Amino acid sequence: MQTILIVEDDRKIAELLQSYIVKYGYHVIVTTDFEHVLQQFQQEQPDLVLLDVNLPSYDGYYWCRQIRAHSICPVIFISARAGEMDQIMALENGADDYITKPFDYGIVMAKIRSHLRRAYGEYASKHEELIWHKEGLSLYPERLELHYNNQSVLLTKKEADIIESLIERYPRVASREALLEKLWDDQTYVDENTLNVNITRVRKKFLDLGLIDALETVRGIGYRLHVSWSEDTAL
Repeated sequence: MQTILIVEDDRKIAELLQSYIVKYGYHVIVTTDFEHVLQQFQQEQPDLVLLDVNLPSYDGYYWCRQIRAHSICPVIFISARAGEMDQIMALENGADDYITKPFDYGIVMAKIRSHLRRAYGEYASKHEELIWHKEGLSLYPERLELHYNNQSVLLTKKEADIIESLIERYPRVASREALLEKLWDDQTYVDENTLNVNITRVRKKFLDLGLIDALETVRGIGYRLHVSWSEDTAL
């Protein structure tokens, strides 16, 4: 059963959308915490997001950018803002489609089904999932998960990028400059402190999997993956 996440602060509209979409066999989650939309997205891993523009705290454009930094799942805006610039802004911030209010529920459902087919169904491009392996450690960058010994931890996009760089360069050193470049994107300026914070978080994720001293600091240069847990084990 595919999951639809509705991010809409008008409770009546959200509930009407939910009841309509559920009739077609989808699992629907309605957001109530508008300050932690990305966290809920990462927790629920929906197959499609219906997103309003006008939201408390941060607008839909902001949340669309955050989702796009972690996922390519379809995002459809539903908004009373019908101006041309609003629709352009939505598309430029990563949206796949834009529906103006008031809307016909049949049109909404047709667009949902169309985008799900394109993303996952008969029209979807077929590609194998990217997985990085090293000595029993498996990184799933598209899922933002790190696995070892039947255990797993969830990662942020930046944590996954750092671990991917470490595995890709092993046994070489990943320089601080290379990691800073890897972490930078169009929306977020990354400085030395941001890198330090994320390195600390990566160390903790390794520890959560029982991997001690897995991240080695090479003073004055950068960091290297230290396969301390199973150096003699073949892939």
